[in-house]
Amino acid sequence: MSTRRVIAGFQRWWYTVRPLRAVQIYGRIWYRIYRPSVDESPAPPLRRFSSVAPDGASRQPSMLGADIFRFLNETHSFREMSGWDDPAVSKLWRYNVHYFDDLNANAAADRTPWHRALINRWLTEVKPGRHSSGWEPYPTSLRIVNWIRWYLAGNDLSMSARQSLAMQVRWLTRRLEHHLLGNHLWANAKALVFAGIAFDGPESVRWLDRGLALLDREIGEQILADGGHFELSPMYHAIILNDLLELIALDLAMPSVLPKEAVLRWRGIVPRMLAWLKTMSHPDGEVALFNDAAHGIAPRAADLEAFAKRLGIAAPPLTNSAMVDLAASGYVRLQKGGAVLIADAAAVGPIYLPGHAHADTLTFELSIGGGRCIVNGGTSRYDTSPERLLQRGTAAHNTVVVNGENSSEVWSSFRVARRARPFGKRVYDHDDQQILECAHDGYKRLGSACMHHRKWTLEDGRLLVEDWIEGNFGTATARYHLHPSVMVELVEPSSGLLHLPGRRVVQFKTHGARCLIAASRYHSGFNQSLVSQCIEISFETDRCSFELTWPNQ
Repeated sequence: MSTRRVIAGFQRWWYTVRPLRAVQIYGRIWYRIYRPSVDESPAPPLRRFSSVAPDGASRQPSMLGADIFRFLNETHSFREMSGWDDPAVSKLWRYNVHYFDDLNANAAADRTPWHRALINRWLTEVKPGRHSSGWEPYPTSLRIVNWIRWYLAGNDLSMSARQSLAMQVRWLTRRLEHHLLGNHLWANAKALVFAGIAFDGPESVRWLDRGLALLDREIGEQILADGGHFELSPMYHAIILNDLLELIALDLAMPSVLPKEAVLRWRGIVPRMLAWLKTMSHPDGEVALFNDAAHGIAPRAADLEAFAKRLGIAAPPLTNSAMVDLAASGYVRLQKGGAVLIADAAAVGPIYLPGHAHADTLTFELSIGGGRCIVNGGTSRYDTSPERLLQRGTAAHNTVVVNGENSSEVWSSFRVARRARPFGKRVYDHDDQQILECAHDGYKRLGSACMHHRKWTLEDGRLLVEDWIEGNFGTATARYHLHPSVMVELVEPSSGLLHLPGRRVVQFKTHGARCLIAASRYHSGFNQSLVSQCIEISFETDRCSFELTWPNQ
């Protein structure tokens, strides 16, 4: 291995590790070394709940038969698998089978016999504390909540299930994911609160107090001033919002157990989080695909809004012509006539937890007439693979690639070294136009203080995107990935037509650049990859622009 490659590898590790918190480093070492024993002492008694908890957010069933499951757009049967941890299926799929989400999915009561059999099978076949996906802290946290929610829906937990549930909670208290933080530690805290409410006695009080203390701290850390979740993934934001709503629903099922001040705080946060999610959703009701976001994992904004309404929480309306600057998160929504543009002017964040970040600074998505037109490439996998790197890379997003490099140094599956830093953001109206300007320094590491500047101008029937590169560079390419339903026709070297569903036609033209049409892929869900097209614009000077025009209808 050359000296240059060794130095480059060291630099990458240095810039990856330097922003981490100390607990993430020593916590990871401790997590690998420390193997707690399983506490099999008798479970505390379960509390009697006052009323059935309100229905949660709509969730599609994942059990297609007594032993047939569909997760992440893949279907497998236990009859074809070698147990709960078959290495032939992905680890994320195996995680899902241990979650037991179907216990609380739509029409769950119709599948109660399957659910009872599945719980009994898990109790028999998954040995306590053994090295398996099922006993890792994150799936353990989700399973604890799902079993308790199933109990609160009026189902009886057997004595062996109650005993196992207590053992799982005790195990979790010794395996809290302080080394990962973020949504993982949040899920651990939520599970402790659920267990502390479901069980009675001194031990359950300790679980509850610990969970509430963690949640209180993490809410202040993870929920930003504009209501967004600090990992800046719309999908994970929806998951965290659903968690808060389920905690509030827990209070309604077992009132007078949770501290009133905690519940009031949760209720006060929900409207801001709902508003954020609606801002980050397209007219089709699904979230924009920024960072590690995919459809079909988290509840949709409309389903979460309906859940909140059942809990007596109203969501603020989203004005049809509003320009929304989510200043704390860094996202901006421009909306004019029948067009909705959602742009990413956000830093990679949080600085110590960039695992779900993409190298997508100054990318955007666009809907016209209610349908998606320009889209990010999306996310279909979490493994360590070249495809995962491509999906996180700058070229999979609607922004500018300089010298063939990523704007932030994404690597491995969840790591980031040097990061792009946005600056100079301005959001304003001018002559009935909505305008966003921003720049980033992600290419400064290439030398000559190379900076990418971008300006979006949205008005009725027109979008203009202007890019310019400050500093010396070799090549620069702006990409505009089209939704699979959009067909592109190149009429001249610098102009063409986009054919959208419903016979809507959008004209495009470029200035200061060469234009070509390339093949692309769209990953709106896990294990999904659809053929699409991409407009690639190669800079001829340090500036270029891309203009779309369409008739208002």
